[in-house]
Amino acid sequence: MTKRTLEVITTHINADFDGLASMVAAKKLYPDAILVFPGSQERNLRDFFVRSSLYFLNFAKIKDIKLEDVKRLILVDTRQATRIGKFGDLFPNDEVEIHIYDHHPDSPDDLVGTVEIVRPVGATVSMLIQMIRERGLSLSPDEATIMALGIYEDTGSFTFASTTPLEFEAAKFLLEHGANLNTVAEMLTRELTVDQVALLNDLIRNAVTINISGIEIVLAQASASQYIGDFAVLAHKFMDMENIQVLFALAQMEERVFIVGRSRLGEVNVGEILAEMGGGGHAYAASATVKAVPLAQVEEKLRKILQIKIHPRRNARDLMSYPVMSVDPATPLAEAHRFMTLHNINALPVMVDGDLKGLINRQIVEKAIFHGLENLPVQEYMTTEIAVVDPEATLSEIQDRLVINKQRLLPVVEDGRVLGVISRTDLLNLLMAPDIGTEENTDKEHGPMIRKKNVSGVIRERLPQNILNILKQVGRVADELGYNAYVVGGFVRDLFLRHENLDIDLVIEGDAVTFARHYASRFQNVRVRVFQKFKTAVIIYPDDFKVDVATARTEYYETPGALPIVERSSLKMDLYRRDFTINTLAVKLNERHFGILIDYFGAQRDLKDGRISVLHNLSFVEDPSRVFRAIRFEQRFGFKITKLTANLIENAGRINFFDRLSGTRLFSELKLILMEENPIPAISRLAEFDLLKFIHPMLRYDANTTWLLDQIRGVLSWHDLLFLEDSYERWYVYFLGLIEPLKEEQLLELTRRLNMQTKFAETLLWAKGAADHTLFRLYQRENPSPKEIYYLLHELSTEFLLYMMAKTRREGSKKAISLFITQLRNVRPHLAGKDLLDMGYEPGPRYKRILQHLLDAHLDGQVQTKEDEIASVLRRFGPPTKD
Repeated sequence: MTKRTLEVITTHINADFDGLASMVAAKKLYPDAILVFPGSQERNLRDFFVRSSLYFLNFAKIKDIKLEDVKRLILVDTRQATRIGKFGDLFPNDEVEIHIYDHHPDSPDDLVGTVEIVRPVGATVSMLIQMIRERGLSLSPDEATIMALGIYEDTGSFTFASTTPLEFEAAKFLLEHGANLNTVAEMLTRELTVDQVALLNDLIRNAVTINISGIEIVLAQASASQYIGDFAVLAHKFMDMENIQVLFALAQMEERVFIVGRSRLGEVNVGEILAEMGGGGHAYAASATVKAVPLAQVEEKLRKILQIKIHPRRNARDLMSYPVMSVDPATPLAEAHRFMTLHNINALPVMVDGDLKGLINRQIVEKAIFHGLENLPVQEYMTTEIAVVDPEATLSEIQDRLVINKQRLLPVVEDGRVLGVISRTDLLNLLMAPDIGTEENTDKEHGPMIRKKNVSGVIRERLPQNILNILKQVGRVADELGYNAYVVGGFVRDLFLRHENLDIDLVIEGDAVTFARHYASRFQNVRVRVFQKFKTAVIIYPDDFKVDVATARTEYYETPGALPIVERSSLKMDLYRRDFTINTLAVKLNERHFGILIDYFGAQRDLKDGRISVLHNLSFVEDPSRVFRAIRFEQRFGFKITKLTANLIENAGRINFFDRLSGTRLFSELKLILMEENPIPAISRLAEFDLLKFIHPMLRYDANTTWLLDQIRGVLSWHDLLFLEDSYERWYVYFLGLIEPLKEEQLLELTRRLNMQTKFAETLLWAKGAADHTLFRLYQRENPSPKEIYYLLHELSTEFLLYMMAKTRREGSKKAISLFITQLRNVRPHLAGKDLLDMGYEPGPRYKRILQHLLDAHLDGQVQTKEDEIASVLRRFGPPTKD
């Protein structure tokens, strides 16, 4: 028998750059092995061979390899026997040693190696480069460039969610060894051929979106009479163009259907799905090829697989609301009715120390009160025969219990304790979720509908590393305490709108104060400010960056416009108390579920459709300040207030709940509107809803106000382009423009209505009058001197100067104010008191007269330099003499 002596390094058929790069890297580790492709290569790899000088790699042809000579096969970027061509015939064979280096997930036909290094990294070559570094081996620039191509292609130039720190470390090592990034860019950025453009157009034109378990999946198909390469590249381009989260692209070419799957969601494992079609790959990228089956039949099979594979198991623990709101059996019916109304619920468990005694619903309570029984306890009329489920109950079990037993509320019980409750509305919303599609169905002004998906890739892509680190730290600390931690609200909303917002609000299902203190004990130099009464805290980092932490809570309002009464609750109830659907997104931070996006109220749909929707119809009654926020968000994001929400705003205005809103809160909301980059559209919208009168009855948005606000915007842009070092409040200038029509007595009324601080109100009243009077005096002067301009304007702040500049219609006055802002305002004598003392002048009242004289001399252009000033002082005040 011939002795086996050959060592071979190979990769998968239809090899890509990671396969080539891994082979080259493996050659450094196995210098006696020969390089052999098992079959064809991708087109871009073939182009690279044509355009490059790779003679130094010394590839052998597979037809020249005798399998009986192979003693060791080194497999890179694959371990499937079906993907290594003729080399698959070597196995099983005890005489052949196999070494495997791969980053693909497990599959049924994986080979078992003597040596196996399999890790979930972005590119196989990254692992091999780490071994090269550890052994102190060097690379030539050509070798480094080839390996860089593998990393850049398989990580999408470090943008794919699969990218790990190892890829960055490997790239650094390659650059240090002369990797040519120009070559990398040239090979990975290629123009599409005419045929590829046509195929891409087919995909776009034939794309459809299906919804499975709340997850949107795009299916796109195309066809061509001949084979067109790089179909995976086209699928990836399409995904990026349309910002698709999950894509399955199918193309009929010749006698085969090629399928490419891409996923950015943890719930959709495209590798597992396409394995059912005879293909495979990663959870986020996979492919399959089906022979001799029509395209329509392949798509139909894929749809069936998707229905099976993308169907997250939901149980009672996932669906229930908690903590449970309940009443005591001795609670009077009138009090139970009040409790239900405050919390907007229709049924309540009746409990004693966590032990379930019965259920009471609103219909029974209201009928009992109608019959004059309001003072009797709920135990007299509660239902005691109750169906319950355990936390692991399936959806069908939950449905059976609620429907068959005709209960409004289904308690979830474990070891005799009520953990949570499931309402009929919760069940109905869940069952309807896949059918959502029409305008009527998607306007979720009421009722929660939970949707979850993994957005960890989006988080890593769009957040700075320091913020990402903080969120991960929060998750780990929450795990240590057995709490659930979420980042919520505007931070999450703006993450998906691609607006920069690093104001982190955390909600803790547990005790926020305990969490914050434990967090501070784990990380040095972190301080905590606690607000025990509200169960909230602020975590303060060494650079003064702050993170707000709150206990999950619910709230109700005793009267319209009053401050809310807050009680501890769950995430779901915490989000339900918020203003608009778009602000109800939450992302879980616990390590095991990091990046799971939770959407109870259809926020994703409203973000996509650009809608501002309240969560319930009494939202503006409970807190009228939300009206101003609705308008502010609508204009900031270019969204549209929904018809129902607009009707509720008009209703709040007609009934006039704004009079019950404190002046402080009203002023705060107005300031936030005026702080927007361009607040004018929001002010116009306030006028459309006839809301300016609630700030002051005499405010109006007429042609004069419109003109003045537009002038203010222009003046502010002019000032900002000067890059002066005088800070000012932009909102204040717009505020002055808005209140310009008000007379002195009306201004005084405004300061009282808005509950302005005394000092601020006094300054406003004085400076507004002074500014208007100064404009009149400027108007009287045809060509004022610099000195006159200075003394007319020097007491006014930047805000009032800009307001005056915008208000005046006289060009000469504009130029005077401009001259003051840009030049005269900062005129100062060179000489100071110390200089006068050095000259021999005794300190005293004379110093003030001398410095005033020098300021006037500068304004009149009589002096410029320090020497000029000394000469002027000596001329005017004579030689120094003692007083």
